[in-house]
Amino acid sequence: MVVLEILNNLTDFIISTISGSGYIGIFLLMIAESALIPIPSEVIMPFSGYLVSSGKFNVVYVIIAGSIGNLVGSLVAYYIGFRLGREFILRYGKYVLLRKSHLELTESYFKKYGNRSTFISRMLPAVRTYISLPAGVAKMNIRSFIIYTLIGSIIWNSALTYIGIQLGQEWKNILHYSDYFDVIVIIGAIVAIAIFLRSRRNKPSDML
Repeated sequence: MVVLEILNNLTDFIISTISGSGYIGIFLLMIAESALIPIPSEVIMPFSGYLVSSGKFNVVYVIIAGSIGNLVGSLVAYYIGFRLGREFILRYGKYVLLRKSHLELTESYFKKYGNRSTFISRMLPAVRTYISLPAGVAKMNIRSFIIYTLIGSIIWNSALTYIGIQLGQEWKNILHYSDYFDVIVIIGAIVAIAIFLRSRRNKPSDML
């Protein structure tokens, strides 16, 4: 019940912020989400999609605002990892609900998939919010980080916005079917990754 109450309060806050501030509200909320503040994009973007369906927002501007916000927030998290290191994150991460297990999960994911994990993770639940930290700790090339983060964010935000548009006034239903949505997104991510890797198979080693 406590979790449900927190989610309801967050949803009300998100609705109020976007309704009052428009695209700037989307941008700021998505910065916060990617900067490790627990504000779910699964609420931000579908609600924005609903506003697109009602004629109040433009779909392109919604996706741009959300994706640039993701990039800015991810850069904040990246530089925390880059400048302050792993020990700082472990010591103070609890204040943004970051557990040691979260960091270890994203670290192992980053080690396994390398730089491309910053692209893949943008479409995966649990990992997507925290992947910027190990990327920063590992001092990943900043140009690569920006490119992969932005592309992955655009895909994720486009999917969430589209769902919001299709659901219309029933956009909140996505919260009741989040597990199914995660499965769909993971399948989509696997397909995107396969296409991406296939397109690079016969090319020289990635310099990013």
